[in-house]
Amino acid sequence: MVAKGSSAARAKRFADETRVGLVRRARKMDRILQETYPDAHCELDFRNPFELLVATVLSAQTTDVRVNLTTPDLFAKYPTPEDMAAANPEEMEEILRPTGFYRAKTKSVLGLSSALVERFKGEVPKKLDDLVTLPGVGRKTANVVLGNAFGVPGLTVDTHFGRLVRRFGWTDEEEPEKVESAIAELFPRRDWTMLSHRLIWHGRRICHARRPACGACPLADLCPSYGTGPVDHDTAAKLVKTGPPPKTT
Repeated sequence: MVAKGSSAARAKRFADETRVGLVRRARKMDRILQETYPDAHCELDFRNPFELLVATVLSAQTTDVRVNLTTPDLFAKYPTPEDMAAANPEEMEEILRPTGFYRAKTKSVLGLSSALVERFKGEVPKKLDDLVTLPGVGRKTANVVLGNAFGVPGLTVDTHFGRLVRRFGWTDEEEPEKVESAIAELFPRRDWTMLSHRLIWHGRRICHARRPACGACPLADLCPSYGTGPVDHDTAAKLVKTGPPPKTT
């Protein structure tokens, strides 16, 4: 999509936007993202809620690809909360070393596993208020687990999500909880989990932090930040990243 109108006209259009106009624009942008990323999903590999919980904690300050390369060995050795709670910390650190911050992550997954055994009978709780009491688990991680393991709608406010909603002019909030609250008011609750996936996919593939591919973005005409990156299509197209290959069964 090529952005229409002069920079001044675009700026005035977004500056004069009403609340109703914002809601309509935000939902239209999400529909475009849905068409652009029809296969959007959680890119962490998991087979059950416990694996997703641990994988999400491990994903801090690293990539989902790196986590997915690490967790098969981790879960082969420690398949349950009981197994993980009883793990030797030094042995676990060696497994988690490739994910970075491995000592802190080892402490978190050992702690959350012990908490699951001691307070939740070895089961991952299905309530946000319970999940955030676990070591290393904040609202972002809790919403990932709720939305993808239990089908409970939630907004995953990670760095991509926060960057995009501010660039899109959906909110100017900076704190994750305030961002979550602001975006929750723009979309039906049933859409929250998939909206999160689509925004994260778009942030990883096109709307990069340092140099977004504005000229190749399907949201160009609806985005007040158009021009943050190169607007020439050919130049922008070279910045577009593709995701990992589809999973094979």
